[in-house]
Amino acid sequence: MLSDIEIAQAARLKPIVEVAKTLNISPEDLIPYGHYIAKLSPQLVKKLQDKPNGKLILVTAISPTPAGEGKTTTTIGLADALNQLSLQEKSAKKAIVCIREPSLGPVFGLKGGATGGGYAQVVPMENINLHFTGDFHAITSANNLLAALIDNHIYQGNHLGINDVTWRRCIDMNDRALRNISLTHEQGVSDTGFDISVASEVMAIFCLAENLEDLKTRLGHIQVATDMAGKPILASDLQAEGAMTALLKDAFQPNLVQTLEHTPALVHGGPFANIAHGCNSVIATKAALKLADYVVTEAGFGADLGAEKFFNIKCRKANLSPDAVVIVTTVRALKYHGGANLSELNVENKILLINGINNLTKHINNLHEHFGLRVLVAINHFSQDTAAEINALKQSVEQHGAKAIVCEHWAKGGAGAVELAKAVVESIAQSKDQFKLLYHDDDSLLTKIETIATKIYGASRVELSEKAAQKLAKLSEHYAHFPICIAKTQYSFSSDADLRGAPTGHTLYVTDLRLSRGAGFIVAICGKIMTMPGLPKIPASTRINVDVDGNITGLS
Repeated sequence: MLSDIEIAQAARLKPIVEVAKTLNISPEDLIPYGHYIAKLSPQLVKKLQDKPNGKLILVTAISPTPAGEGKTTTTIGLADALNQLSLQEKSAKKAIVCIREPSLGPVFGLKGGATGGGYAQVVPMENINLHFTGDFHAITSANNLLAALIDNHIYQGNHLGINDVTWRRCIDMNDRALRNISLTHEQGVSDTGFDISVASEVMAIFCLAENLEDLKTRLGHIQVATDMAGKPILASDLQAEGAMTALLKDAFQPNLVQTLEHTPALVHGGPFANIAHGCNSVIATKAALKLADYVVTEAGFGADLGAEKFFNIKCRKANLSPDAVVIVTTVRALKYHGGANLSELNVENKILLINGINNLTKHINNLHEHFGLRVLVAINHFSQDTAAEINALKQSVEQHGAKAIVCEHWAKGGAGAVELAKAVVESIAQSKDQFKLLYHDDDSLLTKIETIATKIYGASRVELSEKAAQKLAKLSEHYAHFPICIAKTQYSFSSDADLRGAPTGHTLYVTDLRLSRGAGFIVAICGKIMTMPGLPKIPASTRINVDVDGNITGLS
């Protein structure tokens, strides 16, 4: 069996100008990065604004497990399948993939890359998973330029009276040693630290901005500190937004690549969904909606994180509305949620499967009850799945008013997800869903947190640390209208990573709150989640190498 990277390296890619041509994009509207990668030009993005929108399809998932679910793989496979379906039906309708860029932290850490798997991948896989077009480096540089400007301002006399600096540095790597650091300067010692770049407010702003002017305005609105009187100090007070925008100008243009089946793919931006809002850029999504009839996008981790933030933050701010939603699950992952050990996942066990299905059904019910959306369930097939397990899963899904489709896109590419594509097209045509948001802008910040905790997570109550309670009171004075971005473990509905399935009656512990003034939301940090992850005992980097011909091996 070939590995993901071997499949990707064996593929014959089309020149990116040919891929772009399928979307009626001329070579003049591309900014090429070699033969197989390009950025969409600002002129093209502007020209697209008056065109009608295609249909927006969100792919989300159950709560992730070490068994794997394959959300990105399904997103890519579904887009390929929609294009195959169009060919079969001799339709002119086109599909495009719209996903996030991988972060080097997971690539070298535990999770690996984020370009799909098997025969449902975006390529060139190595480039996308590593430096790509340098977007994350630009975001990191803009973040750290602002940090340097703050410290320099203090050094040069501090006429703004900066007192309490809240802005942190970032790096696109898992490095636990940088979580907390002390800076020594003429005024004494200050405590700060690094976040991973995908948790930076610059990343959030990058992915929510509508255009360059909006990007610059939002960067200027970043609150970096307060003065002695508690007055906010903004990036614009340091005249930082112009230089930061200059660093981000080229990165801000969406990246165009292709799948193994030459389906166009926009891969742009990459905030994590466990510590940020977990969606690709608004500018890429809106461009995709103008370029294709079907836009297949994803939101990170489980629906309790990625989909909730996709709706309550991205859709709210960008005036977007999903036309269809797919939840990805696997028999293996549901058995894990049902209490199985990793060593037991390849053994048939309907009891543990049924025990774990409550995780899936909680996500289904959440999307229907609280967001007004009916969903399709994609069962990402593994060869060890038995007919009895598949049938039990399908029956359970149907009992909850949804339809489940077995998908084999990992092994068969788009052909393995054509039935899912048919179901998606039918769902869009017949949909009478009335999409709604979970809470109102004018709800209090505490009400918003409690609403997410009780309705989406199944918690009975929210408990705030003393620090979080103090910050909540202060933030409520000026930012009560902001949405909430929960930062918590991705592995559970709760803030405890060890609670599998669909726990109820638990407490959501809020340990801290952070203002993302430029992005326009409040981050509520819950449980033991950290904004700078660490590497596992055996990092994925130990498997990655380069042979004598310069070919990368071991990347997954």
